[in-house]
Amino acid sequence: MDTNVEKPPGKTAKWLKEVLFLLAMVAISAVVALVLFRYQDSFKVSMKDYGWVAYIIVFVATALSSATILVPAPGVAFTLAAAAVWDPMFVAIAAGTGDALGEMTAYWVGYVGERIVDYEHLPAYSKAATWMDRYGVWAIFGIALLPIIPYDLIGMAAGALKIRWWKFFLATWAGKLPRAFLAACLGQQIPFLFNWWGK
Repeated sequence: MDTNVEKPPGKTAKWLKEVLFLLAMVAISAVVALVLFRYQDSFKVSMKDYGWVAYIIVFVATALSSATILVPAPGVAFTLAAAAVWDPMFVAIAAGTGDALGEMTAYWVGYVGERIVDYEHLPAYSKAATWMDRYGVWAIFGIALLPIIPYDLIGMAAGALKIRWWKFFLATWAGKLPRAFLAACLGQQIPFLFNWWGK
């Protein structure tokens, strides 16, 4: 009898993977912010006259980042970097709105009944569905505030439970917006860090 059964990765490996991903996002943010900050005078458009273009870019980038299903994308990194150059309040509004809109992809996947949740994410998906079944949109809002589970699972569970799309969007947006403001505030400090480091 073969006892050499391959065991699934433990919690330590999972946490290590998440920490490494977080560090990678911080590194990407720093590089993008450095490029934007150092070469902002070389941009051919006036930030004063055409700053709205930057916010549209932030909106589109975060929307596309959130639209990926169960695949991490550096939307937060882009928000941090953009806030280092442009108005952090408008960056946060654009990022939070784009993030919430992008999450609608997972919602519609769950709504039409497409089963793409793998075994690794199944316990978290079941837990999210239980929370939403019990607390409704308040669960969506609360989970959107804290990145404790991959949010795509929340969207798929909300769609599968047939929660109204506009309720899901508003609850998601209300939760994602404070997170976007926090990221933008942190990103605003990046130029000061670069100036301090250069001293």
